[in-house]
Amino acid sequence: MATLLTAADLSKTYATHTLFTGVSLGLRDGDRLGLIGPNGSGKSTLLKILAGLETPDDGGITARRNLRMAYVAQDDVFAEDATPHSAVVDALEHDEPGAVLDADTRAAITLSRLGFADTNQSVAKLSGGWRKRLAIARALATEPDLLMLDEPTNHLDLEGVLWLEGFVNHPEQASLAMVFVTHDRVFLEGTVNRVVELSRAYPGGTFEAKGNYSQFVRRKAEFLDAQAAQQVALAGKVRRDEAWLKQGIQGRQTRNKSQMDDAAARRTELRAVTKRNAAPKQTTAIDFQATERKTKRLLAAHNLTKSMGDKALFRGLDFVLSPGMRLGLLGPNGSGKTTLLRLLAGELKPDAGTIKPAADLRIVNFTQHRGDLNPTQSLREALCPVGDAVDYRGKMVHVAGWARKFLFDPSKFNTSVGDLSGGEQARVLIANLMLKPADVLILDEPTNDLDIPSLDVLEKALEEFPGAIVLVTHDRFMLDRLSTELLALDGRGGAKRYITYAQWLDDDTRHKREASPVAPKADAPKPVPARPAPKKLTFKLQHEFDNMEQTILEAEATVEELEAGIDDPALLADHTAYTEACRQLGEAQARVATLYERWAELEAMQG
Repeated sequence: MATLLTAADLSKTYATHTLFTGVSLGLRDGDRLGLIGPNGSGKSTLLKILAGLETPDDGGITARRNLRMAYVAQDDVFAEDATPHSAVVDALEHDEPGAVLDADTRAAITLSRLGFADTNQSVAKLSGGWRKRLAIARALATEPDLLMLDEPTNHLDLEGVLWLEGFVNHPEQASLAMVFVTHDRVFLEGTVNRVVELSRAYPGGTFEAKGNYSQFVRRKAEFLDAQAAQQVALAGKVRRDEAWLKQGIQGRQTRNKSQMDDAAARRTELRAVTKRNAAPKQTTAIDFQATERKTKRLLAAHNLTKSMGDKALFRGLDFVLSPGMRLGLLGPNGSGKTTLLRLLAGELKPDAGTIKPAADLRIVNFTQHRGDLNPTQSLREALCPVGDAVDYRGKMVHVAGWARKFLFDPSKFNTSVGDLSGGEQARVLIANLMLKPADVLILDEPTNDLDIPSLDVLEKALEEFPGAIVLVTHDRFMLDRLSTELLALDGRGGAKRYITYAQWLDDDTRHKREASPVAPKADAPKPVPARPAPKKLTFKLQHEFDNMEQTILEAEATVEELEAGIDDPALLADHTAYTEACRQLGEAQARVATLYERWAELEAMQG
């Protein structure tokens, strides 16, 4: 594969805060590179440097001649009066002259490729998923060799994330190199062929592994184990060096200068390895307080109905929240997930039906829009509005210590909340919620902007929370790991329950296939009538038909076995094994569907 871009020894510092130093990486045709790392490690900044939008303090970038790059930011910004067509045409305004097709034609072709039916509607009316699709269309219209996307799955519903995965993996994009900054582990699993983690835990500030996310996790663990062993071995050599140096001047004269230089080099290397091995321990401390209420029915919803204008979001919903229950909500944007959360939190009233909470029920609500934060407050005031300490589990914790639990240095106390990054704002919200004992946690996209180490800690804290949880998230790994039950809203007033995400995905794929008949292409020649099928099957086809029922029964038994095994808690705790189990289940379900189609085909051939 041809090299597109090479970055060597990049460094970047803001004020007194160093993001990264000595970072090097290369990009080639067809790359699918996942760029990950802790919040504050500089992933977005590095992506902007690669895209030419920011300059490094040190180091340089060498790009192939005439390399065309496109960058898609986290937040999609469009003109107030923009339409999909005008947004793409505007993106082509400064494109190089001499293109074969004019801007209007290129915009129309690109939007058609990405599924836009009405290219003249107002962008303001588009959902988050379609706005992200439009942002990608703007980039693709410039015909880039390298496409860079910063947190592309943030604020997308599951339908949007699945579309994005399909787009990335489509054969049309095979030669297009892509770089993703993302914390979506399932997205990384299914799309990338290389993963680079940006962290001070590694020599040169990065660790790279070929393959998907599971392969990265395995190789990272192997590397960190080896680095820990290296520290032990170096420590032993340094102890021997120090013993030798203590022999005195006369003893040292029998040694040559190179041995002394080697001893000094080992001490320097040991300090560096020790510092790197300590770096990964910087993770957020998350532990939600529970009231330890023993009530079996915390909240009961009966015949719950809600509409927005003329659109019915859901009708006749019934469910009960009990301790230990973790209800995951699914559905496209606009299907009513956030509305249902607001009903449960008491912020809205249902059109019909009842919500009966237990007496003195304590609900803690995490909102995705950060509406509970005051952007003009200082970080110190947001973490501790009154006095110098917070009351956590009956103990007073000084604000400086409380801040460090969430990776905030007291030197940032005077920073306005509005100037914090998305990940930092999410940590402030979590810090505030941890001070409130709860029977029910209502979580609306709690994973937005959190890095992977923080996601792992959050998942563990939610697993150990003894109360009930209602969860909306586009993070499929968290959704499947935590949920004891899934409730899918279809956006047309209906709802359906599932046990696993894989079960919902299979059902959703089948419904979409049934609802999307293949339309004949415009101006296509009329199809030639097919020859009538033979009235009698050949011996081979008859044998296949006679055994088809038994084959289907065996295939369905395999599906049932895999569905039963996928709920094993030990499997859910093992990301790699769980991903493989989901893949096997999907293949087994697809095989059953294929067998039924073949059975119908053979039946039709009998006449």
